[in-house]
Amino acid sequence: MVGREVGNTGLIGYDRQMDRHSFRALIAAVVLAITAVVVGRYFAGHPAVRHQLAQTSLATLALIVILYAATIATLALINRATLRLCNIHPDRQEVMLLTAYTAVINFFGPLQSGPAVRAVYLKKKYQLDLKKYALATIVYYGFFALFSGLFLLSGWLRWLLVPLTAAGLIVAWQVLRHTGLRQRLASLQLQHWYSLALATFLQVSLLVALYYVELHSVFPSVSLGQAITYTGAANFALFVSVTPGAIGFRESFLVFSQHLHHLSSTTIVSANIIDRGMYVLVLLCLTVLIFGTHASQRIKAVTTKS
Repeated sequence: MVGREVGNTGLIGYDRQMDRHSFRALIAAVVLAITAVVVGRYFAGHPAVRHQLAQTSLATLALIVILYAATIATLALINRATLRLCNIHPDRQEVMLLTAYTAVINFFGPLQSGPAVRAVYLKKKYQLDLKKYALATIVYYGFFALFSGLFLLSGWLRWLLVPLTAAGLIVAWQVLRHTGLRQRLASLQLQHWYSLALATFLQVSLLVALYYVELHSVFPSVSLGQAITYTGAANFALFVSVTPGAIGFRESFLVFSQHLHHLSSTTIVSANIIDRGMYVLVLLCLTVLIFGTHASQRIKAVTTKS
C-alpha cells in the first residue's frame, strides 16, 4: 500500500511537472511566433533598417563575435566561482567545456534546459549538493541584478555610480553575514564571494562593450552612457524570459525603457537583429568545438547515468 501511494504521488508530480513544461513551451512558441511576425512586418515597412544592416562592416561583425566569445569565457569564470562557493574545484578546461555545452543546449534545446543539464552533471560527478548550488546561484543572480540595476539607472546616478556600486556590495555582504540568511549561507565557502562579484561585474561590463559596438554600427552617434543604460534594461529581460536568448522579451524591455536610454525603436530592432545573428554564429562555433573535443560524449556519459 505504501509503495502504491508513493508511486501514485510520483506520477501525479510528474504529470504536474509535464503540464508546467508544456505550458511554458506553448508560451515560448507563441512569443517566438509573434516576434517573427512583428520583425517580418517591421522589415517590410522599414527599408531603412535593411539598409542599415547591409552597411555593417565585416570588422564590426568580427569584433562582436570576439566579444561574445569573451562573455562565454567570463560565464565559465562565473560557473567556476559558483562551484567554489560549494567547495567544488573542477579544472578550468572542464568548466569551459561544460559552460559551452550548456550554453548551446540552453539556446537550441527544449525549455532552456542548459542549467538543469549542468546541475545533473555536477551532482553525478562531484556529488554536488543541489541546495548549496541553488543558493550559490541566487548569490550570482543577486550580483547580476545589482550591477544591471545600477547600470540601468546610470543616466540618473552619473558620478554616483561607482560609490553606490561599492556601497551596494558592502550592504550585500553585511546582509549575507548578519541576517537570517547567515545560517543558510554558512555551508557556502563565502571567502570566494569576491571572485564571483568580480566575474559578474566583468560579464556585465563586456555586455556594455558588446551592445555599444552593435548600437554604434546602426547609430554612430550613440554614447557610452546610453549603451550602459541599454545594457541594464536588456539584462533584466533575462529574469522573466521563457524563450531562447530572451527573444521578444529583451526587445520589449528595451522599448519600454526608451525614456532612460533614448534610443529609437529602429535602432533597437536593428541592433538586436545583428546581435541574434552573431550569437547564433558563436554558438555554432562552440558546437564544432564541443564535438571536436568529444565533450558532448563525456558529459552525456555522466548525465545519462542519473
